[in-house]
This record gives sequence, structure tokens and C-alpha cells, in this order.
Amino acid sequence: MFQFKQFTIQQDRCAMKVGTDGVLLGAWCPVDNNPFSVLDIGAGTGILSLMLAQRTFAEQIDAIEIDEEAYEQCVENFENSSWRDRLFCYHAGLDEFVDEPDDEYDIIISNPPFYSEDYKTTNEQRDLARFQDALPFENLVEAASLLLSENGIFAVIIPFKEEERFIDLCAEAELYPIKVTRVKGSHTTPIVRSLLAFKRYELSVLKADELVIEINRHEYTNDYIHLTKDFYLKM
Repeated sequence: MFQFKQFTIQQDRCAMKVGTDGVLLGAWCPVDNNPFSVLDIGAGTGILSLMLAQRTFAEQIDAIEIDEEAYEQCVENFENSSWRDRLFCYHAGLDEFVDEPDDEYDIIISNPPFYSEDYKTTNEQRDLARFQDALPFENLVEAASLLLSENGIFAVIIPFKEEERFIDLCAEAELYPIKVTRVKGSHTTPIVRSLLAFKRYELSVLKADELVIEINRHEYTNDYIHLTKDFYLKM
């Protein structure tokens, strides 16, 4: 179990547990378009949906999760939250979900699986959650292009080494970056993650910034504390 300030995550049945990546994305995702509807692709525990329920007044927050165990736990986490009436999880793959799209979404958010190496484990559930072939970036971008509302925002967290390729994929789908934040564990370590947000229009000038998580072990930077303080109990 993982206790946040306003909600609790049960995660014993999910291959991917609560981690820094999900919390970063949920706290960082732009919400200045005052979303009515949100779609969380590959919901896992449901953490991103719950964070956006806390941060916004969105009335429709849909999540999709292909793994049955994770889906059932996501539903449980939704039902145990204060925002249960606004949250709904579909047990489906992305391809099934986009076959007959009924809605457009003002925010589409995803912490996609991104280990693209050939190595697999003997744990099929964990592989599904962690390896990119379970949700290829191409499929994710195609779905975002199809389902995003006119003024919608598409937000992801991916490995920094994949940033250029992901931005190019989005450009092919006429989705353009409006916010880029590159994440480092500490001041002395390399950039490991890219937080990316896209819209249907292109900015004339795009400014990227950098977020450093720790000064020393368990001593967090002011930027990281400011970003996550509404969620973590000890921030």
C-alpha cells in the first residue's frame, strides 16, 4: 500500500508499483486548459487518474488497462477514493479502445512501458507492464492524435534517449511539444527521463527546462518538493 495525502494506492496485484516516474508525470502534466475529460492509457494502479482527479475538476476521467489483475486493482483504488464518481477504468487494450472512439479528451496521459531491449523475464505480467512492445510508441501517438480534443494536451514520461524519436513521431501526427522538462536524479548524474507535453499547434519558440530530484540521498531539491508536495505525505 502507498499512502498519499488525499488517496491510497493498493498495489500488491500490479506488476508496476508506484514510482517516481508516475508521480512526476501526474504532478507535472499541464492542466491549464481546464479539462473536462481525461484519458489515462495503461493505467496500472490508477495513480495518474487519481492525481489528475485531485488536481482538476474534470468530470470524466477514463483509464484503460489491459492486464486483468492491474485492472481490478485500479478499479479498487478508484472506488476507495473521494473522486469515485468521476473515475472509470476499462479492461481493454488500446487497439480495442480506439476501434470505435466515442469521446475526445482534453488530457491524454501515459507512463508507457519503455524497455525496448530483447531481454524478457519469466514474469509475463511484469513484462507487459515494462516492455515497449506491449504498447509501442507509434500506437500511443496514433491514439493520441485520434482522441485528443482540439485544445487537448497529450503528456508522457519517457527515457531521455527516446525523446527525439518520440517528438518526431508526434510531429508526423501533427502533435507538437509545448512543454519539455528533462529529469536528473542529482546534479552530478546524467539526464534520465523526459517529461513531454504536446498540442495540435506548434509554438514558435519552445523552452525546455531541467528538474533535479535530489541534492543528496533523501535530501530533495526545492523544485522537486514544490512539484510533489501536494501528494507525498512527507513533503
